[in-house]
Parts: sequence; C-alpha cells; structure tokens
Amino acid sequence: MRKILLLVPAMCLMLASCGNNAVVEDKMSVIFETDVGNDVDDALAMDMLYKYAEQGRIEILGISINKNGTAPAEFADIMNTWYGHPDVPVAVVKDGAECESDAVNYASAVCSLENGDGTKLFARTLKDYSSLPSSPEWYRKVLAGRKDSSVTIVSVGFSTNLVRLLKSAPDEYSPLPGKELVARKVSRLVLMAGCFDKEGFAEYNVVKDIPAAKAIFEEWPTPVVTSPFEVGIKICYPATSIENDFGWAGRHPLVEAYKSYLPMPYDRPAWDLTALLYAVEGPEWFTVSGPGDITVDEKGCTHFSQSPAGTRKYLSVTPEQADRILSHFVGMISAAPEKYQENEKK
Repeated sequence: MRKILLLVPAMCLMLASCGNNAVVEDKMSVIFETDVGNDVDDALAMDMLYKYAEQGRIEILGISINKNGTAPAEFADIMNTWYGHPDVPVAVVKDGAECESDAVNYASAVCSLENGDGTKLFARTLKDYSSLPSSPEWYRKVLAGRKDSSVTIVSVGFSTNLVRLLKSAPDEYSPLPGKELVARKVSRLVLMAGCFDKEGFAEYNVVKDIPAAKAIFEEWPTPVVTSPFEVGIKICYPATSIENDFGWAGRHPLVEAYKSYLPMPYDRPAWDLTALLYAVEGPEWFTVSGPGDITVDEKGCTHFSQSPAGTRKYLSVTPEQADRILSHFVGMISAAPEKYQENEKK
C-alpha cells in the first residue's frame, strides 16, 4: 500500500519558486539493467517499472540488456509496446557472458508466438534489433545529458555493461572517463546480486561475470545497495495469480513469458522485483544493513564487512516483511496498466 503523504510536505515538494511559475518536483530517473530471458522475474520487474512510470514516480531513461542475442531486446520492445511505452530506449550488450544454455529463454519463446494467420502475436515498435546501440556507449550518451547526481541505476543481471561503462574513455558525449562520469551523474546503484547468509554460495548474477561483479562492488563510485539471493527466495510470485488474475488482458506477454519459462503451475522467487521496489519506494519494506564493504572472491561468493565509512549495504527481510512485499507485488502486477484502462473507457 502506498503511503499517504501529509498535505503540507507534499505541497512543498511539488511547488517551488521559478519566477512566477510553479514547477513540479523532478521524477526519479531510472535505467533498468537486465538479463531478461534468463529468469522470469526480470519480466515481472519490467511490469512494475511501467507501473511506476504510470504512477508518476519515475522516468524510465531506458532498458539496458546484458544477455546476449536479439530475443531479449525484441522481448523488451514487445513489453514497451504492449504497456504503452514504445519510446523507451533499448541498448544491448556486445559479447556478454555466455548463458543461453542456463534456462529456457522465455524471451525467445514469447517473440516466436503467432496468431492463427501466421502474423506475430504481439506488436513491436523497433525495426532492427541488430543495430541497437552498445550499452556502455548508450550509457555515456544518456548520463552526459542528465543533471548531476540524478540517475538511479537498477541492475538485476550481470555487471558486464556497468564495468565497461566504468572503464570507458572520454568521447563525443563527455570529456570525462567512465568512472568520473558515473560519479557525477549517478546518485546510486541498486543491484540484485550476491548472497550473505550461506557461506560458500555463489549467486548467479555474480558468478556469470565474476571480474565485473568484483569491480562493481569495489570500484563503483556511488552508494550501492544490493538485494541478495536470500531476499527474493522468500518472496515467490504465485502461479495462482498468473492463472487467475489476468482475465482482463487477453494474451499478455508477461503471462506468456511466465508460462513459457517452466511447466505450470509454479511459484517463482521475486529476486529482481525486490531491487526495483527498494530503488523506487525506499527502505521501509526491508531491513537494511549498516554501511560497509562488499567483496567478491575468486569463486563468486560475496562477503560483507561493516565499516562506518563504507558505501555498500544489503537488504534482508523478516517473514512479516516478505508477506507484505508479496501482497504488494501481486496487487501491483495483476492490475491493468494505464493503456489498457484507457482503451476500456473508449
């Protein structure tokens, strides 16, 4: 449930003097970094991303994909189009981590769906997925044009694109090298990565590109908060919702993705959703560690050490928090998006 803000503070946030005109407080600017197509929680998180935009909470600067191939970008295009956000940019990894054999690629499955006449089931907006920009270059272009300390990056996949951004050189978009550009333009990085309650456990998003994850935790120049494995595993999106709550939708790309990923019925951990929830709605849903440092060993295991001067934190949840978050997720995701609601009114 969304908090109801007190009237006076809300008005103070919304109204500011600018000559004789009132200006509205800036929305949170979000870049979503995803390995969509590997696990279906990325698709669930994308639904939330669009819903947050429709609520006026965020501006989606773009979707950056860190899974190889054209299907992830095509799936993102399908989702952007279906949800009524066709102008959201998509950028892609080049020569990223090899992961195609790790799970059913539901992105590819949804992209291949057809109507009875052989036409594609879901509409697209983009024409050529092979010509989409490389993510590090795209990041530089986007960040260079934003206000200082204004961008939140939510990364729910591998850190490949992010570390390449850190190592990028000055270019036509900015005279700053990557790390300095990030330090100036990014306010914080929120990750779904790591594990802190199982000694010796290497979490997937880390282990697929260990050098990149190690560099991000140790070198990223802004605060970093990570939602680790043990959070999402306690919050499983229910098959009953997928089967019963979307009758209003007809054929829905999210529902088709969920059904394509594993044989139904199954409940799937909501790992990626928790990172987005924290980024947009804040810490009230979670238990947040104190500040410290996070390191990654040669096996891909993550280690946290408390330090008052540290800029890394991680999330955890109690059973009560997990139940509350799950209810919030189901209510938000099963609701019709704004585009569908408008069509129903016509």
